[in-house]
Order: sequence, then C-alpha cells, then structure tokens
Amino acid sequence: MITTQLLHPASIVVVGASNNVHKPGGAILRNLISGGYAGELRAVNPKEQEVQGVKAYADVRDIPETDLAILAIPAPMCPDVVEVLAAEKQVRAFIILSAGFGEETHEGAVLEDRILETVNRYGASLIGPNCIGYMNAWHHSVFSQPIPQLHPQGVDLISSSGATAVFILESAVTKGLQFNSVWSVGNAKQIGVEDVLQYMDEHFDEEKDSHIKLLYIESIGDPDRLLFHASSLIRKGCRIAAIKAGSSESGSRAASSHTGAIASSDSAVEALFRKAGIVRCFSREELTTVGCIFTLPELKGRNFAIITHAGGPGVMLTDALSKGGLNVPKLEGPLADELKAQLYPGASVGNPIDILATGTPQHLKLCLDYCENKFENIDAVMAIFGTPGLVTMFDMYDVLHEAMQTCRKPIFPILPSVNTAGAEVADFLKKGHVNFADEVTLGTALTRIINAPRPAANEIELFGVDVPRIRRIIDSITDDGYIAPHQVQALLRSAGIPLVDEFVSPKKDEVLAFARRAGFPVVAKVVGPVHKSDIGGVVLNIKSEQHLALEFDRMMQLPGVTSVMVQPMLKGTELFIGAKYEEKFGHVVLCGLGGIFVEVLKDVSSGLAPLSYAEAYSMIHSLRAYKIIKGTRGQKGVNEDKFAEIIVRLSTLLRFATEIKEMDINPLLATEKHVIAVDARTALVKAVAHLALISTQKALATVTGLYLAFLARAFDKLHQPLKIVMSQLKLRIACRTSHRENGKQSPATHPCIVKRFLEPIQIRIIATVDTRHHIPLHLPFLCQQANGIHGTGIAFGVSTQPVVAIGKTVDTDSDGMQASFQQALQTLGRQI
Repeated sequence: MITTQLLHPASIVVVGASNNVHKPGGAILRNLISGGYAGELRAVNPKEQEVQGVKAYADVRDIPETDLAILAIPAPMCPDVVEVLAAEKQVRAFIILSAGFGEETHEGAVLEDRILETVNRYGASLIGPNCIGYMNAWHHSVFSQPIPQLHPQGVDLISSSGATAVFILESAVTKGLQFNSVWSVGNAKQIGVEDVLQYMDEHFDEEKDSHIKLLYIESIGDPDRLLFHASSLIRKGCRIAAIKAGSSESGSRAASSHTGAIASSDSAVEALFRKAGIVRCFSREELTTVGCIFTLPELKGRNFAIITHAGGPGVMLTDALSKGGLNVPKLEGPLADELKAQLYPGASVGNPIDILATGTPQHLKLCLDYCENKFENIDAVMAIFGTPGLVTMFDMYDVLHEAMQTCRKPIFPILPSVNTAGAEVADFLKKGHVNFADEVTLGTALTRIINAPRPAANEIELFGVDVPRIRRIIDSITDDGYIAPHQVQALLRSAGIPLVDEFVSPKKDEVLAFARRAGFPVVAKVVGPVHKSDIGGVVLNIKSEQHLALEFDRMMQLPGVTSVMVQPMLKGTELFIGAKYEEKFGHVVLCGLGGIFVEVLKDVSSGLAPLSYAEAYSMIHSLRAYKIIKGTRGQKGVNEDKFAEIIVRLSTLLRFATEIKEMDINPLLATEKHVIAVDARTALVKAVAHLALISTQKALATVTGLYLAFLARAFDKLHQPLKIVMSQLKLRIACRTSHRENGKQSPATHPCIVKRFLEPIQIRIIATVDTRHHIPLHLPFLCQQANGIHGTGIAFGVSTQPVVAIGKTVDTDSDGMQASFQQALQTLGRQI
C-alpha cells in the first residue's frame, strides 16, 4: 500500500533523531534538512530539546499529528511505537531503518508481523524494515550518501538492498545519471519491488513521470505481477533494466534429464525478463550504463560510427560492438574522401574515424556533421575523447554538447579522462549529459539493450492442440515419475507435434517384427536410463535383423534397462526442446542444438510458457548456434518455422498440464522441410496438482481454455487459430471459423451441436470474469457447476463484424449458473 503521505508528506518525524550525523537517525535528519524539505520537520529524542536545529520531543505521544514517521530505534521498540503513531498521531506512512527483524531471527520476524498487522489495520504504508529509506524530489528520507541530482525525468531506482542501492548511486553519479526517486525496500514486509512497479504502472502519467526504471532484485515473490506490470510500463513507453542477484546454485545436483542439468531458477528469471521486455544486467556498472543509454534518443538501427583521436579505444569498441551483433560499417567512396581531405594528413575515415591526437574541435564538428547529414548508413555516433594532460578539453566537449542538442541520431560521449580532465567532464555533466568512461562497457550494454525483445503478447495458441485429450491422458496417469513412452507419444500427438514412428518392447521377436515392417536401417535405444549414450544405449544405422538381434541382447543386459525402442533411421540436424517447472514461475521452455551438444555447449535459450510465435522466433535467433540452424558453409538450414511451431505447441501443452515437471524432446531431427521429434521423456508429479489454488490469471486461462478447446472440437474444421487473450482484469477468447454444415437451424442448447447452425461468418466468443479471487484448477469446463467461481459475469455473443460482440450477461455467482449458461447458449444459437 503506497500512500500520499509516503510520497509527499506534509510533515515528517524522525524517531531516534541524533546530532551525531554518523548515526542513521542523525544522517537522515541531515539529509532531510540539506535536501530542502519544505514541510514540518520533527524529531523524537528523550535526551535533547533540539536536534540539528529541529525541535525535539521526549516521547512520540507528545508530537502533533504527522504524515510520515522514520524509525531509527532498536527493533524491539518499533511495534509499540508504530501502534501509538498510527492510532494516536494519524501517521499513515512509515520508514523503518532498523535491522534485527525477520532477516536475523524468528523473534525478529514476530516483531515484523506485529508491525505489518498495525500498518495494514490503519491503511498505512511501510518501507522496510532494514533499509536505507526512500527519496524523491520532495523529501530525502535516506540516511546514506551520495544524494544524486533529482529530476522528474530522472531514473526511478528500486532496490532490494540498501547497500547495493548506495553503490549503484555511486556508479551513477560519476556518469551524470539523474534520478527521480530511490526506493530501498529492505525486508519488503509490505512494499516490495513488485508493489512499487504496480503503483508506478497504475498511476503512470506519460508527461510527468519518469520513463526509466532500474531494478536490483534479490528475490521475486510474485513473478506474474512483476511480468504484468513491467511489460505494461514498457508498452506505455518506459524502459526497464534489472539485476537479479542470487542466480547461481551452490554445488551441483544429480539431474534426472538434460533439461534438469541445464535449467535452473536463473533460467526462469531469464525467461521472465525476456517475456516482460526487461534488459537484464549483471553488475552495477552495467546497470547504470544501461540507464545512461536509456536517457539518449532511442536507436533506430545497428550501424555505428566511431569518432576518436586515439586508435586503441576505437578498436576495442569496434570489437565489443561486433561481438554483440552490431555493425561498424566501412565508410568509403566520394563522401569519405571528401571528409578525409578536410582533416590533418594521416587521419583515417574508414570507421573508426581517427582525427589524430592533434585533431581540433572543428575537426570533431565536421565529422559529426558528416555522420548526421551525409553518411546515410550510420544510425548512431560514438565519440571517444580524452586527454594526456597537454591541452584542455572544454572546447571539444562544447562541440559535443551542441551536437547532442541538435542531432537526430544518438551521440554517445565516451570521455575517459575523468581525473586528468575532471573539470571539463564535470562541466559537461552539469549541462545535463551523461558520460561513458569505458567504451567496452558501453558496447556490452548496448548489445543487451538492442537484443532485448519487446514485451510478449499475452496469448495462448490453441490451434491444433487437443486440450481435452491432453487432460484425459494426464488424468489417467496415477503414479508420479517418468511416464511410459506410449503416454509421452500420446501427449505430443495431442499437441500436434510430429513424431517418428517407433516401437517399444522387452521382447526380441516383437522388436524384429517392427523393424521388418518399418524397413532398415533402424535406430535402437534403451528404455529406462536417462543418459542413454553414456552407457552405450544408442545404436544408429542398424542395417540387418542379425545386427538388431545382437544389439537387443546386449542392451537388455545394461543396468536399468527395461525395454528396447526401435525407430526408422532418419537424418537431419539434431535440435533440442525441453521444459522444467519452476515454483512460482511455471514452465521454463528451453531450445537449442540437440544430441549430446545440449549439455556440452549449453547453448540454450529460455522462454516462459505460454509462448507466442514471436517469442519462439526470438529464442531461436538468440542462440549462438543460430547460424547452423539458418544454414552455413553450404549446409542447408532447418525449417525454422516448424521448429518455432513445435516450441509454441509444447508451451501450450505445458500450460494445461501443470503436473509435468520435466520434459525432454531430444533430439528432434530437422531438415529444410520437416522437424520431427525422435526421442522424448516426461516426468510428472500429481500429488497436489488438482487440489492446489493457483493465481487467478492462470486459473482462468486454464478453465476457460478447456471449455473453449472443447467448443472448438465441436467444429468440423478451424481455418484460423484459436487464441486466448489474457489480461489482468479479463480474458478475451476469440474463436473464428468459416465452416458450415448444411442443416436446419434451431436453437442451440449444448456446444456439441453449435456446429449445425454456423453460417460463413466470423464468430467471436468473449468471457469477462472478475479476477480478484482464486479459482480451483480442477474445474474442467465452465458449463459445469461453477462452485468457487466468483465474478461479474460471462457474456456470449456473435457478430458478422469481428470487433463487435453482442450477447447476454450471466451472473456466475448465482446457484443457477448451469441454467443461465444454457440460456446464453440458446441466445447464441438464435443469433447465429
């Protein structure tokens, strides 16, 4: 809960205020005073009558009513003080700097719970405990230094760690990065990173609010909320970069699959950030560098010109950009010759443009003009200018300043002499600019920004995926663990994923009979062990019955083998798709090269289910091995469209089968025409899958998706994809068909017979459901008794115009939900 009293308090009291500015209570009061806080400022200190010129009170019961209280007192004292301030002094915002709460002991956690209960009861905000505070242009309620320049269009920094926030500010201040607000959420007992993002999203003012958000996150408690509000802000024009700390796993665990060996909680974070459109960073320097880039005009392309008077930094920057897939195109031809003729002898213009150490400000201005107005293949300019101390740089930096004020193309100032030319750099920053002192860090940060995808569409692709059949298969499985090969095949076929023909048996004569029918050569694989190749459990290109019989006998003697699988021998590039369920995040889908390379190279890309086609293509393109997939050195590429389609179909399968905890499809064999799954393993855990309550957005997608999939199966053919379009407040389900079955029209009473009355028009079915409550996942269809569903209603309608929906609203809270639903279907039938 973020209140006005936190953001713009008319009065502030510092409980535990001190004249010693080396204590938190003294430092925060100093910052409030020096920051020019214009409201009423009060202090509580039983030993003083005045603290740093501010009137002091002996007890919190003595102060007037106050908006915001800052507590810098021992943890055991905080709950009672909060109770008094909230109940008697109308305090509606608290910042608790004190440590010694849930981050240390159980007793501290109890204190924290008491504080939370009090602030929630009175509708107050709580920042902390165990934080450095909160700061904006109105009040500097932090006890730390430095205090950055604050500007309404500066950066919003949200940090899980107070110390890290301080060090990020240290890094940012030297670069000239300005801030709008700094949030140190500490233990985040009430307000965490997700809460701040939600507030910023729901109250976003395009003209007044900052468009840049930098995050330091130590734990993601609500991935769905982070995803929703971060992607919403980005769609509104904001740009977000984040560090997620604690991504490594200490030690190694025995993995039960290829995916388990590769996937980790960090894969889930990577997938979440990609889906949201967040630029992921891995250090403070990288984060603040990305923040500085965000302040410049947005890049429109990947081609850079480098202007420098020092060859080495230009070469290193060229390498950094090229490594990230960005371009430093060669400049040649009449225009390049014309520019070179106006520079000193020995200068080069091939790109980097080196004007030499003796180059003048006029030479820099000339090069900037050519890059802005004449070199059409240049999208942005990087200017590297320092000094060995022989000359001052004021004039040179003035040229940069003027160009950055007028040029359309972004100009990145790289001024490395922050000590030798400290005065000149400081003067440049005072004019509102940023500085990138290190060219390689800049090149790396640019790569991260340009390669970060846009926020993904909130949709589930259902076309060709038989959701009811998937549920029947899952429901028929009673035991946890790896499921039988024929059940894996059935699941994949239900999702429309093409499979190689195969046969599994512990009997030699049956295996040989299948091989004769399929035709030689064939492949034989053991069933049971996970890593088949490690134990000699895969044999390729078996060309005769005798060879197959020998391999069968050998394989059945290997440890853990229960059967032998035989398949026709296919050729193609080996690909890999896998998935792993991560708590809170859902399924993380991975893709890459297949076979043994998936673990050796670990070149995989991750996405968070459900995936759109745009996300699937982005995952494929981000692979280091993409050149192999695309085709290189005379080798034909694979069918990228089919690969993406299987990724999307698998993600939809997983969305409706949350019991699946791990899945490998490895390898898929790919050619320029086809991509076929050759081997797959699936592990299930069913203990609580049907009893658990899941988040509303996921539950509504599942329940409504099951019903719509059932309705779609009633149509003889679907000519366009069926999609579920999700948002936080409603679900919109669009089903389109142009099929018609001849027959007499009559009112529809059940979705199974809706197909009889279809004219060649577009049908649009819309469901709007209140998402403030949780819904049991086990409800199979909306047309069944809807116990546990609470909402504003479900509306069904049809129109010849795809953007229009007309229909009847049904009260889903009533006991007559079943009858009302049938009535809505009758209305639908009459309209058709």
